[in-house]
Amino acid sequence: MDNNFNSFNPVSGADSASVQEQLVKGSLSSSNFNIVDELEEVDLDFHKYDYRSGHPAVFCCTYHKYNEGRPLAGMWLDLYTFSCYEDFVAACRWLHRDEQDPEFAYLDYENYPDEWYSESGLDEDTFERILEYADLDDDEQEAFRAFLDVTSDSDADFSDFRERYCGRWDSEEEFAQHLADELCMFDNVPESITRFFDFKAFARELFMSDYDMGDGGHVFRTC
Repeated sequence: MDNNFNSFNPVSGADSASVQEQLVKGSLSSSNFNIVDELEEVDLDFHKYDYRSGHPAVFCCTYHKYNEGRPLAGMWLDLYTFSCYEDFVAACRWLHRDEQDPEFAYLDYENYPDEWYSESGLDEDTFERILEYADLDDDEQEAFRAFLDVTSDSDADFSDFRERYCGRWDSEEEFAQHLADELCMFDNVPESITRFFDFKAFARELFMSDYDMGDGGHVFRTC
């Protein structure tokens, strides 16, 4: 996704200390000092996002600041640096400690499936799913994105993905030939007969109901 908030990207703009200064300077009323006292301080430097890491991240602003015309009054947070969802929420709360009851707005995101993004919220289940996705290697991430696309199920889990994944193939026909070998369909059948077998028709039949091929040639069982 295009990065529209590079002003606060730690590798291309202000560091987290200057972000906090811009967020808080002159904005803490006397009534908000009690709120800050009740919050546990968070080391935002540790959680700042470096786009070179390839980690999943969100740009955390609030709707109050956005509606005031300050959409850059936030910070890119590296989700992979948090040990749990509660720590992530605590960091968002500390980042926007100038507001009594901040309504977080995640205005942009990086490095996780589009299906899981919501500007208005990031719940615990989605957070945990994103971290599990981040633990996959590049090939597995590509395959999982294809799985989300062919199933049209944003809640698809990783166990289901692994159970149904059948590898990456150049064509449906190539997969059909592989499956025929796996099933020993032509054991003890003379080559003079098997060479006339119509693998294209066999592949069409397979992919009409039993298998799907997603982007990049990734094949999945339908159930």
